[in-house]
Amino acid sequence: MTLEDLGYNIDLENYRKDQNLDSFEVGRVISEHKERYVVKTSENEYNAEIIGNLRFSAHERSDFPAVGDWVAITEYDEDKVLIHSVFPRKTIVERQSVGKQGEKQIIATNIDFAFIVQAVDRDFNINRIERYLAICNTSNVRPIIILNKIDLINEIELKELISQVQERIKQVPIIAISNETQKGIERLKEYLLKGKTYCLLGSSGVGKSTLLNNLSGKQLMKTNTISTSTKKGRHVTSHRELLVLENGGILIDNPGMREVGIVDSTSGLERTFETIIELSKDCKFMDCTHTTEIDCAVLAAVSKGEIDPNSYENYLKMEKEKEYFESTVAEKRKKDKDLGKMIKHFKKTRKSNKY
Repeated sequence: MTLEDLGYNIDLENYRKDQNLDSFEVGRVISEHKERYVVKTSENEYNAEIIGNLRFSAHERSDFPAVGDWVAITEYDEDKVLIHSVFPRKTIVERQSVGKQGEKQIIATNIDFAFIVQAVDRDFNINRIERYLAICNTSNVRPIIILNKIDLINEIELKELISQVQERIKQVPIIAISNETQKGIERLKEYLLKGKTYCLLGSSGVGKSTLLNNLSGKQLMKTNTISTSTKKGRHVTSHRELLVLENGGILIDNPGMREVGIVDSTSGLERTFETIIELSKDCKFMDCTHTTEIDCAVLAAVSKGEIDPNSYENYLKMEKEKEYFESTVAEKRKKDKDLGKMIKHFKKTRKSNKY
């Protein structure tokens, strides 16, 4: 296996030379366990940890390595390395950190395509697909929608579901598959390109780990069934992990996400809800919220049936989440700035009192 098989390219190599990192070996982070990492090179896999300087210079969680990152490493023991530097990220797929206001959680980095996996039975939810789509559009990652478990419904029901998705989501490939019968798997494999990195996005129980096993032809990941008591998927994948498939594609499996919080994703929402954004230019007021204002082009389109009301409601909800996230970040920055001023004033006062 070469570094190119892992997705390495000329831009990364140029950065390595420009930053005088030639003396370090290069690897890619393929899994993370609470600031302990596994890094893969062209010849080996290593347990890795970051050097102290990298740890102390980090301002936030996103400054630490994440699955998908390219890193400069040195070996210090058998099968153990130190991470000295994280290369610039081409793309970052992230969401709002669960239970932590104003913080982001990186899902994966350096992603080219995202498979948005939805089950056609209990989990089918176009609102959730739009949420994942907003995350992809914010990250400049190309989305592909996968409708799984089609063996549980008939052809007429499947066509109806696909039609519903296409009504609200334009120009995004939709692939219907069954992990049980293997239907659609070969078509999906045609989207896997050598050296390109893909991540799996979806709730627990939609069949992501089984899909990965089917794409690889091996039993690489544990799988589980739906809970009979809660009717929800059980978490099988507990951490992110990068795997290189035999056909050359690079796939990152993620834990199921029951919460998909929106962050500062203005561009992502604009691309996801392009029709609403275009119509908003015809609103009477520049700062129209598209809720109660007179002469609102968006509200008019909803009343005429030109915009799906569910999509409209989903847009308003995500826009509100985005605004709340941005205000929370601004508030945290102000608190940090005020604290910095207070500490600086304290040190200055203490110094003057000595004399």
